[in-house]
Amino acid sequence: MRQLVYISTVRSGAPVEADAILAASRRNNARANVTGLLFFDGKRFLQALEGDDAVVDATYARIQADPRHHALVVLSDRNVEERSFGPWAMAYRAPGEDDGASLARIELLTANASATVQATFASFARIKRAA
Repeated sequence: MRQLVYISTVRSGAPVEADAILAASRRNNARANVTGLLFFDGKRFLQALEGDDAVVDATYARIQADPRHHALVVLSDRNVEERSFGPWAMAYRAPGEDDGASLARIELLTANASATVQATFASFARIKRAA
């Protein structure tokens, strides 16, 4: 099974509605048998995708073509023995939310992931951004 982790930046001026992204991701990924984690802080996406090679490739290609994303960078692309994430999840940092709440959610959602993936998501959740 393949696990791909990438980061991207929201294209300036692109409308991003976290709830709509979550609903579409859950629907599309359930159909493709892709699991993972998507963390969105209002400016950047950090996502782990897991599944068969072909479906991970197709999912990532769809993301690359999405006009809301730019500056996509693959942080990790590896084979794993089993899924690290259960059902599709999205963590979101609401404007003004304290880091403790975001970090606690990330720690819970990445509990079964490798130490590297845990650290990647935890570091991302700790980054302070101007709201």
